[in-house]
Amino acid sequence: MEENKRIVVKRALNVRDILNKKYKIFPFEGKWLDAFDTPECTGVWFVWGSSGNGKSSFVMQLCKELCKYDRVAYNSLEEGTCLTVQNSLKRFGMAEVSRRLNFIKDDIPSLRMRLRKHKSYNIVIIDSFQYTQMTYKDYIQLKEEFPDKLFIFISHARGKNPKGDAATSVMYDADLKIWVEGHIAFSKGRYQGDTGKYTIWDQGAIEYWGEGLTKLKQK
Repeated sequence: MEENKRIVVKRALNVRDILNKKYKIFPFEGKWLDAFDTPECTGVWFVWGSSGNGKSSFVMQLCKELCKYDRVAYNSLEEGTCLTVQNSLKRFGMAEVSRRLNFIKDDIPSLRMRLRKHKSYNIVIIDSFQYTQMTYKDYIQLKEEFPDKLFIFISHARGKNPKGDAATSVMYDADLKIWVEGHIAFSKGRYQGDTGKYTIWDQGAIEYWGEGLTKLKQK
């Protein structure tokens, strides 16, 4: 026989409750502000793009920026700590944030155990979503268990969409959706700055977009 469970009904919020609520945000400046405004420090961000378009470089630059505000755990399921990762760390001067950026290689059950610990990481980058083998239900459980964390999922792409139904569902649910193409990261989510675009590599963007780069900047 199932035990009777006590159901707790949460108090409904009125308009004034929401208007008076204080949110913890990332106080981005410069090109980060122009692209992504000042997003909340919790929730879900989703980054996807095809190989060779600058996705890994963008994520490394994003890591460096986020390390200004808190410690970051990079769950490198796909590449681990191989030579390409080391080269990328050197290229972007990540030694400057070595005390705030840590690499782990946890499957999702191990990651959940890590995050339950006292003073665990508040920012977790998961690379890649496909390597987690998570279902959408798994994702919802992770997100709901740790509402005070920021999860940033990196995803492969199929065409211009995330690869796989579960990844696509996570993308739609994410607060900040970032599509990387031609060495530019485009904000597709709920947070957009004045331009909604972040140039990852100037020369690469010029070579990819050609004359179209000027039109992109004008939009």
